[in-house]
Amino acid sequence: MSKKIQYTVEYPVRCSPAILYEFLSTSSGLQEWFADKVEDSDGIFSFSWSGSAEEAEVVEKEENKSIKFHWIDSPKEEYFEFSIEKSEVTNLTILIINDFAEKKDIKDQSQLWETQVKELFHRLGN
Repeated sequence: MSKKIQYTVEYPVRCSPAILYEFLSTSSGLQEWFADKVEDSDGIFSFSWSGSAEEAEVVEKEENKSIKFHWIDSPKEEYFEFSIEKSEVTNLTILIINDFAEKKDIKDQSQLWETQVKELFHRLGN
C-alpha cells in the first residue's frame, strides 16, 4: 500500500467564523452537509453514508478556528482538519481543509470535497 500524502483545499465563505465553526464541529452541523447521519459521543464522531459508517475522534480543536479529526481505522499520522481564517484584505472567511490521500487519488478526493462544500454553502445560504 502506498503512503498517503497531505493536500489542502481552500474555499472563501460568506459567513462569520462562528457560524461556519458550528457546521464543522457539531454532529448536527456536520449532518447538514458532510454525512447522512452524524453522532457524537465523548469526542468520537460516528459518520454514516448510505449504509457505510466510519468513526473519527477529535484530536484537536480551537473554537471558531479549527477542528482536527482522526479516522479510527487510519494510521496515526493521518487526519482531516477544518481550519477557518479571516482574510485581512477581503474580510472573507476562508475554509481550509487538510486531508490525506494517495497521490493518484488527490484529484478525485478534492472533487469529493468540492461536492461536499457545495452542499455546505447551500446550507449556509452562500
